[in-house]
Amino acid sequence: MSWRLRQRLLACGLAGMTGIGYLATSAAQAAGLPTFQQVRASHLPSDFTLLDRDGQPLQTLRRDPRVRRLPWVTLDEVSPAMRTAIVLSEDQRFWQHSGIDWQGVAASAWSNLWNERTRGASTLTMQLAGLLDKRGARPAGGRNWGQKATQAWAARQLEARWRKTEVLEAYLNHVPFRGELVGLPALSQTLFGKHPSGLDAQESAIAAALVRGPNARADAVARRACQVLALQQRPCTGIDLVVTQALARKGGPALGEQSAPHLARLLMAQAPADAPSVRSTLDGHLQRLAQETLQRHLLELAHRQVEDGAVIVIDNARGEVLAWVGGSGTLSQAAQVDAVLALRQPGSTLKPFVYGLAFERRLLTPASLLQDEPVQLPTGAGLYIPQNYDRRFRGWVSVRTALGNSLNVPAVRAGAMLGADALAEGLRGFGLALKEPGGFYGPGLALGSAEVTLRDLSNAYRALANGGRWSPLRWQVGDAKRDAKRDAKRDQAGAHGTATPSQVSPISPAAAHLVTDILADNGARALSFGLHSALATRGFAAVKTGTSKDMRDNWCIGYTDRYTVGVWVGNASGSPMHDVSGVAGAAPVWASLVQALHRERPSRAPDLPPGVRQQRIHFEASAGASMVDVDRLERFIEGTEQATWRLDVAATSGTAARPGRAIVSPQDGAIFALDPDIPPRAQRVTLRSQAAQPGQTGQPVQPALAWWLDGRRLATGARHDWLPMPGRHVLSLRQQGQVLDEVRFEVRGASLTPCQARTPCAASVGPSPAPNRGP
Repeated sequence: MSWRLRQRLLACGLAGMTGIGYLATSAAQAAGLPTFQQVRASHLPSDFTLLDRDGQPLQTLRRDPRVRRLPWVTLDEVSPAMRTAIVLSEDQRFWQHSGIDWQGVAASAWSNLWNERTRGASTLTMQLAGLLDKRGARPAGGRNWGQKATQAWAARQLEARWRKTEVLEAYLNHVPFRGELVGLPALSQTLFGKHPSGLDAQESAIAAALVRGPNARADAVARRACQVLALQQRPCTGIDLVVTQALARKGGPALGEQSAPHLARLLMAQAPADAPSVRSTLDGHLQRLAQETLQRHLLELAHRQVEDGAVIVIDNARGEVLAWVGGSGTLSQAAQVDAVLALRQPGSTLKPFVYGLAFERRLLTPASLLQDEPVQLPTGAGLYIPQNYDRRFRGWVSVRTALGNSLNVPAVRAGAMLGADALAEGLRGFGLALKEPGGFYGPGLALGSAEVTLRDLSNAYRALANGGRWSPLRWQVGDAKRDAKRDAKRDQAGAHGTATPSQVSPISPAAAHLVTDILADNGARALSFGLHSALATRGFAAVKTGTSKDMRDNWCIGYTDRYTVGVWVGNASGSPMHDVSGVAGAAPVWASLVQALHRERPSRAPDLPPGVRQQRIHFEASAGASMVDVDRLERFIEGTEQATWRLDVAATSGTAARPGRAIVSPQDGAIFALDPDIPPRAQRVTLRSQAAQPGQTGQPVQPALAWWLDGRRLATGARHDWLPMPGRHVLSLRQQGQVLDEVRFEVRGASLTPCQARTPCAASVGPSPAPNRGP
């Protein structure tokens, strides 16, 4: 076509306008067109992508509800069928023209002279110019000739600066399709469930047809797609069904891996609004392994009323989170809840910090003897009577045995030595954000009556692994200098009490080492767990389990020389599990992950830090005294060593005979407060007598001691475990009709439920000072 004819066609299109001024405006607009690199860099997906530490996608979340725009795809990632279909449908001479299709302009102008309805003369380049310049966006009634001239001028400028492949690539990423879908990636995933590289000829023809009629009915889309296929000499058999199925599909999550939704939501909320992705510290392989291990184990526990769980894995040295599994996914009815950040009662997992603080203050050593016998602690609501998980008491035990076997009464005694407020302050030093002062929790704080998160509790264990030094966690890859400045500001603010310092040392390396040594001692926990439990690892590992609130929360947290692994198992709803202890619930997941982390290199035990001494110790017990500890090589903080530990029966309490009294327990005037977190039938008051039972040689021994409660015969024998009932009671011990002793006591914190014939009444218990905690 000659230059003169082109000018006449443009003149016809610009009739009625001040051509010189308008073209000057168009030139100014075209001069502001961005480069291809700028367009690609400014592409903002509607979805947020979480990347692992190597930059690989782990999770995608919808951020912009108004439009669906996915990450940019290169032309090499678009199927040849799609590239062919869009060119044949929208601009058949795309590869030949320089931005303006003069033959199309001529055909359009000729048709307009005869008022014929035909396609416009806009090329792909002209359409892209309109998409890039929002002022040139297509109006509802179509563009007039003046606006088309602006597009034409901008298209020439684009073609002069961009390569043809760049034009087509940018167009496919910007063109609106159907409804909220913008760009080929969003269309391909939503309508066909695949990436653009996988589109076949029919799917590509449908996509091209939707460019022309984004909101057309299915029959119109199918008809237009057949025309595109005809241009390629391809059959359109079955196209109606493909169109119907495609248009019926609803949008869903982005294709690809979806394995870290909870951390992705956290980082998306913290990231700038224009950040399409964030690189996390997660290890993609470890994240998948943790997720699969947790789900597999929860499936095995499904018959025990367990559906939720969480896992966190931390690098000890750097404080980087390597795995963050906030839930069990489809197994849960509360999949959106991030159990890594949920506040739950930690149970016995707080005990290592109780003893660590006691070691630090020289109140106890690993060899110190604590009494594991029933104890009544006065509180504002009555008496608090802690129980052990197995309802057994073992007398006098060393701290190593008490912590290793997770005995509750010794832990409460250790907490009482510290004081509730001092214990609460010490726990805060480990990064546990307790909401209330220590007095609010009372004696039960040592057994985990406060609420903490799995993230914070696991980082507190990491502090033990690092010799008592606490520092914050990191779960986002950032600039090292920026992180250093942030930590410096935090330290400065922390000196004035307005922020948490970047590093604190709540206990010394020596005290932390003693706790670590006990938690890693498989023999020390043999009484409760045996020698072959899930807590016994191939290499070094210090680990503690915990169960709380009538089996509502189940924990296993431990560390090796390189990693800290925290696992929680339970129900987000707070409903109790059925017969799931720490060693059966969370421990198998913990053990599997520790084994995988150290498959190539076993974990090594730490060396003795300065200030720790080893001393062989000897235990002695007087006649009548019993203890489970044996002579061994023990570790002490320097200055607290002691070779011989002697136990006299006179040192015991609670079971010693009272002069002139036949009833040893309960004592006269005692008040019992029932615990709401222990099943009522599992709570017993021990009735114990020191009176002898006579028998005659050659004759059956007849029980001569009888317990009478409130005027009724209750049981026989020198001891009886009684299911407590609320109210004030009179208990007498009788022998051959004579009353040997009588006491009065009270049971609080329970209300009666209807009794059935020949069935003992159950107790529906009310609030108590603190729950008992299990291993």
